[in-house]
Amino acid sequence: MLMNKEKLQQYLQTTLRLLAMWTLRKYQPGVIGVTGSVGKTSSKEAIYTVLKKHRNVRKSSGNFNNEIGLPLTILGDWQIISGKLFWIKAIAVSVLHLIFRMRYPELLVLEYAADKPGDIKYLLDIARPQIGVVTTVGNMPVHVEFYSGPEAVAREKSKIIEALSVTGFAILNYDDEIVLNMKERTRAHIMTFGFGEGAQVQMTNYETRMEGERPAGIAFKLNYGGSFVPIRLDGCFGKAQAYAAAAAACVGIAFGLNLVKIAEALWDYSAPPGRGKIISGIKHSYILDDSYNASPLSVEAAIHTIRSWPAKRKVAVLGDMLELGKYTVEAHEGIGKLIPDNFDILVTVGSRAKFIGESAKAEGMNLKNIYSFDTAEEAAPEVQKLIRKGDLILVKGSHGIRLDKIVEEIQQF
Repeated sequence: MLMNKEKLQQYLQTTLRLLAMWTLRKYQPGVIGVTGSVGKTSSKEAIYTVLKKHRNVRKSSGNFNNEIGLPLTILGDWQIISGKLFWIKAIAVSVLHLIFRMRYPELLVLEYAADKPGDIKYLLDIARPQIGVVTTVGNMPVHVEFYSGPEAVAREKSKIIEALSVTGFAILNYDDEIVLNMKERTRAHIMTFGFGEGAQVQMTNYETRMEGERPAGIAFKLNYGGSFVPIRLDGCFGKAQAYAAAAAACVGIAFGLNLVKIAEALWDYSAPPGRGKIISGIKHSYILDDSYNASPLSVEAAIHTIRSWPAKRKVAVLGDMLELGKYTVEAHEGIGKLIPDNFDILVTVGSRAKFIGESAKAEGMNLKNIYSFDTAEEAAPEVQKLIRKGDLILVKGSHGIRLDKIVEEIQQF
């Protein structure tokens, strides 16, 4: 039975791959590829937001960024995968698109995931982009468990810009040295974004906007070519969202849009669920829901985001950071060192996250303020009991830990 399932999976993967390649050959859309260890989905959403009023564009849904999801996005605007009937319908519709000429997007915005070596090459063989965006890699990237080290992860990510032609655009994070160094690996035009003074699209005057004591969003200026525009992102928090907007601005500029049109488009941008959104919590608390995924870099960024926010108490609900391999203990202990200076209460979820608690205790945090649970299901009712009026709760962990269940338990409906 297991073998039959494996064969069926391989057959499906091959079928989708071929159908996607034939579809691209027939309709010839432009392809914008986004990769990185942090910020892929937010950047994809921001790019789509900037372009959708000016071009017919399709983006990948959710985390459709692997050997199944990427070709599925090419084949149609599918949102949810559900059962055998779905696959029969998806394949049948794809064949009809090949037989008959139907309406098809001018542009595709695709995420390229690199869970293991060879993933990017496989996806590039299906869809070679004309614009490649690399968000952030960092010194301890997610999925490093399956590579020889961070350098190997960076080499894998860089393949997306190595594949660009001389007429393409490589859009790189100026503030991430690993990403910026990728400029040596491409023949394409280079565009950079970041807070650093050398970035072509530079962000300045970054701030968190407040409505009373409640964070309302972020604001900053985008500077390019001697001009600047103010950007306001409501309901979005952290520099990761600013980076997403700046990357999208680079793509917009590559398509000839000016800063004013880009700024107007970004008014409609909303952070994806579970990626740095403020939601109302029970007992008149509020939650920074960053529960979708986690890496050392993104957890540090989330902690820095709320460092200056006013709150009666700050509560960190942190889950395991997965797929870090030999860096697991070091990474979790590193996060623990940041906790005592930034939070009053720490809740850890998962066996690896316990190292965060142990490190926080070693740094001077009172043991009575540290709570550890094995699963999100166990933690959710206890977190609910802990919350007081005026609390700010950060919820962040790898997707496999399912901290979204805790968010569901403590949010105000």
